[in-house]
Amino acid sequence: MTMILPPLALYIHVPWCVRKCPYCDFNSHAQREPLPEAEYIRTLLNDLEDESIFAQGREINSIFIGGGTPSLFSADSYKALLQSIDHIIPIARNAEITLEANPGTFEQEKFLGYKDAGINRLSIGIQTFNDAQLQGLGRIHSASEAIKAASLARELFPKLNLDLMHGLPQQSQNDALDDIQQAIALEPDHLSWYQLTIEPNTEFHAKPPQLPVDETLWSIQEQGVSLIHDAGFNQYEISAYAKGDNRSQHNENYWEFGDYLGIGAGAHGKITLLDEQKIIRRWKQKQPKSYMQPTTRLVGHETIQAEDLAFEFMLNALRLYDGVPTSLLTDRTGLSKNDIKIAVNKAIKQGLLSPSPERLKPTQQGRLFLNDLLAIFLD
Repeated sequence: MTMILPPLALYIHVPWCVRKCPYCDFNSHAQREPLPEAEYIRTLLNDLEDESIFAQGREINSIFIGGGTPSLFSADSYKALLQSIDHIIPIARNAEITLEANPGTFEQEKFLGYKDAGINRLSIGIQTFNDAQLQGLGRIHSASEAIKAASLARELFPKLNLDLMHGLPQQSQNDALDDIQQAIALEPDHLSWYQLTIEPNTEFHAKPPQLPVDETLWSIQEQGVSLIHDAGFNQYEISAYAKGDNRSQHNENYWEFGDYLGIGAGAHGKITLLDEQKIIRRWKQKQPKSYMQPTTRLVGHETIQAEDLAFEFMLNALRLYDGVPTSLLTDRTGLSKNDIKIAVNKAIKQGLLSPSPERLKPTQQGRLFLNDLLAIFLD
């Protein structure tokens, strides 16, 4: 059985931020000198030129500009960047183009400029509307700035995502639910709501804060999901909630094992090579100064081995609440249903996977114990 060339997305990483947050394990670097904005934009375009061979005739269906804090860059830079991208690899007319923004780095003129540049979806990293907890997270914005930024974004952009975390240091159940209610009042069409986790190589890992106990976390999760559902959002992924058809197209492409080019310091890409019937990953230098040197930009690439394809596919697809059509496994990996038959039957027997032969869909139990479900396909 053969793979079919999947949709293509583009991820762009902007690695600088005003200050590194103590919980953050992303490739971000505190701004210590004037940003080399023009040089970095040129490097991104050179990087995309090198990657363009992997487009294989496809348009770019979605673009996500993440970081770091991408809203440190000017609207003019993004306008020039997107226009040049379209000349290298055409951007689909209906492409979703998302920019991550922090409330502490926004100005009204900047948001207007981003819209004019072609950004049609803003994702604002609010995390919480509690000023004391914002300070504890190392955030540089206030609750009032977050509300102002989200209100303006709602007026300007056709799509708006708000990023919220729960299970924060010193956070009560009422605090967490108040955050959700405030977010809902700002009328976004998408919410990303997820629990704070302590990651290696972060300040919180070296000096762990006191987090809510498990019973409180469980109650926050149950009541929080109920509040979000009652407000008209549908949960379609572990931490993603959308109104109507406003799902994140870019993230859905990840979860459905689509292809994506990655440009920028530390960016990763995943590409299907149709002629060779294989899937490769490529990743870039993490340090911005090294990334901007052409001889050190690409630091690694690998082929996903045949024995790992089922797990790699499920690692993404089973995050979706409705799962994916079983046929997508063949389209995206070249594997057949028979190749995963033993694992599927075991997962069904354990009550972790729906018994439908036409769909790979986790049960409620499977969603709660996703790691156990994925381990079956890893074996």
